[in-house]
Amino acid sequence: MARLKDFDEERVLDRAVDCFWKHGYGATTVRDLADAMQIGGASLYNAYGDKRALFGRSLERYANRSMRDRIARMETEHRPREAICAFIAEIVDRSLKDPDRKGCLLINSALDVAPHDTEIGKVVAGYLDELRAFFRRNIEAAQRVGQVPRSVDAEEVSGHLLGVLAGVRVLARTGAPRKVLESVVRPALALLEHPR
Repeated sequence: MARLKDFDEERVLDRAVDCFWKHGYGATTVRDLADAMQIGGASLYNAYGDKRALFGRSLERYANRSMRDRIARMETEHRPREAICAFIAEIVDRSLKDPDRKGCLLINSALDVAPHDTEIGKVVAGYLDELRAFFRRNIEAAQRVGQVPRSVDAEEVSGHLLGVLAGVRVLARTGAPRKVLESVVRPALALLEHPR
């Protein structure tokens, strides 16, 4: 196996992310990680510490390349209300196009790891708070430009949208079809529309 320094760190971390995402934290062994990352076990420990520390780095990498990149792209390419709609539509599409139906590493970790590890639970909660802040920020911006009714409680609806997003990711893992996922999303997005 090649040594860690022979690899781009982002590529190596991406492999760790994919390994944790595919198998889950509990079922992933250090050997699985070393094989996936194409490095020796000693190199893994020297570079990242133990499995738990590597998991923390993997969550950060996942958040950066998935959630944060998507948020930045949506806020750059769309007006506020459309940014929310496009974000959720993309999540539905990505969930359905994934042949393994892995869901979201953050949501999976909230369900599988956070109940048994309060420190990781706080880390995951922080990432989920960033998603909620994205929804709240764009609801408020949409209200300022008249896209969303002023009567909408941005704090409350942003929490609701986060719950809808989590539900979509969990349902997608069970093999739910597009029709079901869109039926979950549609009423939530309707909250952002002006009454007719």
